[in-house]
Amino acid sequence: MASSAPDTSTIRPIEWRCENAQVPYRRALSEMETRNAAVSAGEADELIWMLEHPPVYTAGTSADISELVDPRFEVIEAGRGGRYTYHGPGQRVGYLMLDLNKRGKDVRCFVHSIEGWVIDTLADFGVEAWRAEGRVGIWTQDIDGREAKIGAIGVRVRRWVTMHGFSVNLDPDLSHFGGIVPCGIDEFGVTSLAKLGKAVTQDEWDEALMARSQEFLDALAKTGRGACAT
Repeated sequence: MASSAPDTSTIRPIEWRCENAQVPYRRALSEMETRNAAVSAGEADELIWMLEHPPVYTAGTSADISELVDPRFEVIEAGRGGRYTYHGPGQRVGYLMLDLNKRGKDVRCFVHSIEGWVIDTLADFGVEAWRAEGRVGIWTQDIDGREAKIGAIGVRVRRWVTMHGFSVNLDPDLSHFGGIVPCGIDEFGVTSLAKLGKAVTQDEWDEALMARSQEFLDALAKTGRGACAT
């Protein structure tokens, strides 16, 4: 349920961290936990952390073991919402440690705003993407004309400070998704910018996302005024 409009007058600049080297998932999880606690205590600035992981399957709080089809990589409990997700080289992950005490205490609108941010950034590379009612993630038209997932979202909120975030497939090995039922949805495939004929580097993606970050933050600032679209 949305709160009253947040007071943004005391919000400090957000730290951006963009990693080129792969970050092991367990290390990232530990650093997120530490930063979440520090932001909550007022001891650290908010953080947007862009990175890639070595191949790994992560299990959300709703993960169903029947959807772990072929655990060819390590499986790690993530603590976020959602089901099984794959992370690996060629997939850009954005972890958000933001203080919703200052940006509107509305998790649904937070997720909606992330979706809009990713969708708008994909459009900058000529890819039309959308939300799909009842299906988690970011969707687009694959080369065969069918809908396919190009991005995933999974968040956790503790003391109104966020963790985890989103991932977008730039150019991962799409066969690696075959070890799971991604996010519990087996009727649709998974695609990438590269499969759609768009060659986008880590740096190009990060720069485009950063260029649209103020729009994302402005959407959060409007949360308490009922501006979250459905």
